[in-house]
Amino acid sequence: MVRQRSKTRTNTVFAAVSNPTRREILELLRKGDRPAGKLVAAFPSLPQPAVSRHLRVLREAGLVAVSPRAQQRVYSLQPGKLREVDAWVSSYREFWSERLESLKTHLHEREDRVR
Repeated sequence: MVRQRSKTRTNTVFAAVSNPTRREILELLRKGDRPAGKLVAAFPSLPQPAVSRHLRVLREAGLVAVSPRAQQRVYSLQPGKLREVDAWVSSYREFWSERLESLKTHLHEREDRVR
């Protein structure tokens, strides 16, 4: 049961970061806390309710936190959950390293032939 709950939480995090707009919001928050209004203003092509829905998904996934400050709701990045994504991705890094090394070798061989 605990494993299933953990898997569901991980899937929630992956679903949250799968959307490019939400990744862009995370990138903005990586640079510092921002009020909701500034986050909405960063996406002029999206209506405010759409940005609010993205923020809700990120909040429910535990990727952002919101705190009231005066009349504003200020969002901050909670990077701890991104470790779940990193842990999963890291298991595939060995394949990237091998392929990148192969590409490097290929490019060097090609460069040598051109000379």
